[in-house]
Amino acid sequence: MDISFEQLKSMVVFAQVIEQGSLSGAAKHLGLSRAVVSYHLKKLEAQLEVKLLNRSTRSINLTEAGQAYYERCRVIAEQASAANQQIENFKNEPIGLLKITCPVNIGLQTVVPALNEFKKIYPKIALDVMLTDEVVNIMKEGIDLAIRGAPLPDSGLQASKLATLQTCLCGSPEYFLQHGRPKKPADLSHHQWVIYKLTSGVVSLTKGSRSFSVNTKGSISTNNAAARTAFVEAGHGLARIPVYDALPKIKAGTLARVLADYTLSDINVYGVFPPGTADSKKLRLLLNFLKEYFTTQTTIAH
Repeated sequence: MDISFEQLKSMVVFAQVIEQGSLSGAAKHLGLSRAVVSYHLKKLEAQLEVKLLNRSTRSINLTEAGQAYYERCRVIAEQASAANQQIENFKNEPIGLLKITCPVNIGLQTVVPALNEFKKIYPKIALDVMLTDEVVNIMKEGIDLAIRGAPLPDSGLQASKLATLQTCLCGSPEYFLQHGRPKKPADLSHHQWVIYKLTSGVVSLTKGSRSFSVNTKGSISTNNAAARTAFVEAGHGLARIPVYDALPKIKAGTLARVLADYTLSDINVYGVFPPGTADSKKLRLLLNFLKEYFTTQTTIAH
């Protein structure tokens, strides 16, 4: 069935009537008269030969056919809006607010330094940065970008991989003086660990074709990565720590690496964002900047 340009207009008007909840609201939003909006609805129903709405003096309700048709019309309207947004992005210097959330430790260690540089390049982009180890409801809080260790595939959000961060096994020199250094993976089960509650508690190591898994145990646990590292530095046990966090402390002598010839699982870092912001120029700029920044920094660290 061919669709005329006039019918496309009617489809957009229909979608706005549902979005705004009334003919008057749609008319105001589209800059049309209420009579024109009513005309488009009547013409659309006549062309389709099906009733889309049940209307009364106080409310409008979708019929079953209207609900199905609205879902398609909504997509058309959203795509048209996104197309206009893309053109505006090309025309204008990036400006506006970006609300960002990320875990505390990686935020302080890598994200905040990255945002310092980003802000110098794009001074008209305002930043609202929330550092928390809790998983924030992005949609409810109006967050543009969340830095997370998983893409949350079933959340309805979109994700872009920003970096792969290496990790290493560490303890303090004082801990090793008291408890000895593990020489092989089997030794790890006899040691105390500082438990990071946001991970599974199982540490996996590989060497060549051989793989090892260790169930960690310890008398200290925390949901904060910076606290985990501090407890390890104080001699309370071992932990798997990101290289970006461990390396400065290894150089300073407060941490020591063990089983360095074994490979540990990496940490994949994702930028997670609502689908509606995917075409935002300022968000795309930030995502691309973070990818390049993380690549540079982790290359230096390793």
